[in-house]
Amino acid sequence: MPAKSRFTRLDAFAKTVEDARVRTTSGGVVTLVSLIAILWLVWGEWVDYRRVVVLPELIVDKSRDVMDVSGEQQMGVIHGLNKVRLSSVADGGKAIDVSRLELHSENDVAIHLDPEYCGECGGAPPPDNAQKPGCCNTCEEVREAYALKSWAFGKGQNIEQCQREGYGERIDAQRKEGCRIEGDVRVNKVIGNFHIAPGRSFSRANMHVHDLETYLDKDLEASEKHTMSHIIHQLRFGPQLSDEVSQRWQWTDHHHTNPLDDTQQLTDEPSYNYNYYIKVVSTSYLPLGWDSAQSDLLHGDDESTPLGLHGAAHGTAGSIETHQYSVTSHKRSLDGGNDAAEGHKERVHAQGGIPGVFFNYDISPMKVINREQRPKTFTGFLTGVCAVIGGTLTVAAAVDRFLYEGSRRIRKSQAHTN
Repeated sequence: MPAKSRFTRLDAFAKTVEDARVRTTSGGVVTLVSLIAILWLVWGEWVDYRRVVVLPELIVDKSRDVMDVSGEQQMGVIHGLNKVRLSSVADGGKAIDVSRLELHSENDVAIHLDPEYCGECGGAPPPDNAQKPGCCNTCEEVREAYALKSWAFGKGQNIEQCQREGYGERIDAQRKEGCRIEGDVRVNKVIGNFHIAPGRSFSRANMHVHDLETYLDKDLEASEKHTMSHIIHQLRFGPQLSDEVSQRWQWTDHHHTNPLDDTQQLTDEPSYNYNYYIKVVSTSYLPLGWDSAQSDLLHGDDESTPLGLHGAAHGTAGSIETHQYSVTSHKRSLDGGNDAAEGHKERVHAQGGIPGVFFNYDISPMKVINREQRPKTFTGFLTGVCAVIGGTLTVAAAVDRFLYEGSRRIRKSQAHTN
C-alpha cells in the first residue's frame, strides 16, 4: 500500500468536491463578519494576556521590633526635623530667617569682667555639660539645671544670666509667631506616640511633663496668646509613592492621599488638646518580575537606605516597603466642660492634661502584600485564541446553514404558490 494511503482512513477532515460546494451572498457576509469578530476577540485575548493585576495577601508581620512599649522616650527630638519660625497670620505666615530661630545662640559666650566668674544656678545643681564645671554662666545652663530638678523656669525673672542675654525680651518678641515642623523621625514598630506641645519637656516621677508657665501666662493680651491651631500638610508612615508608581497601584493607593493630609484644626483657647489615633498597617508592593533574593540583597542593610525612603530609594528593582493607616481624632478643652457648642451636650470632658497635638500610633501585627501578576500565561493565551477561532467558526457555520436553509425553503414555497 502506498505511504500516502495509510493515513487516509485517519483523516478527520473529510473534503467535498468543488462541484458540490454552493457559495452564497449570505455566506460571504457571514464569513466577513466572522473574520472581524475573530480579530476583535483575539485582540481582547492579547490585551488580557498583557494585563497586570494586583493580588492582595494578608500575612503575619514577623519584622516587628521586640521592645517594651513604654521602654523608650525621646524628648525634644531634633534629629531629622526642621523647626522653622513663621511670622504671624496677619503677616502672611512666612518663614523667618533661620539665624533668628534660636532663643540661645551657640555663639553666645558669657561675657563678664571677672574671668573667674561662676554664675549661680538658681538653687539647682549645675548641669554636667556646663561650659565651666560647677557653674551656670549662661541662661541656657540655668534652664538645663531647672529642668534636671523638674522646676518651672518661665521667662527667667531674677536670673542674672537671662537678664544679661535678654531671654525674656526674646520670648516676648516671638509671642505672635507660629512654627512649622518638617522632616522624618525613625520610630520602633511598636505602639507609641509623638506629640507637639509648648514648653520645655522633662520627666518627673516617671511622667512626661512640660514647663507651661510661659505658655499659659494669664496676663497676656488675646493677640499674644499662642494656641494649638494647626494644619497637617502631610503625614505619612514610610516612603511616599512616586506618581509613576501610584498610577500602577491606582485602586490600592492610600499613600498619595494620606488620611491626615491637609487636615486643619482651629481654636481660640490656649488650653486645648488634639489627639489623633492612628492604626498603621505595614504594606509591601511587589512589582511584576520581583525576585525575593534580589530584594533581600537590596533591603538587607537598613543603614544604607535614606530615612523615610525604605524601598522607594531602590526603584522597581526590589519591593517597596511602606505603610497604610486609618485615623480617628478627638479634641477637648483642658478646662473641662462639654461639646454643647457643637451640638453634643452629652460629651463631657475631664479637666487637666497637656495642651498640644498628639499622634498615637498602633502598628498592626498583620501585613498587606500587594503583588503584581499577569492573570494569564502564554499557553493560556494560545488556548484562548484557539477557542476564539474554533468557536467563532462553529457559530458562523451554524448561522450560515440557517440562512441557507431558510432561503431555500422560502424559494420552494414561492415556487409551489406560482
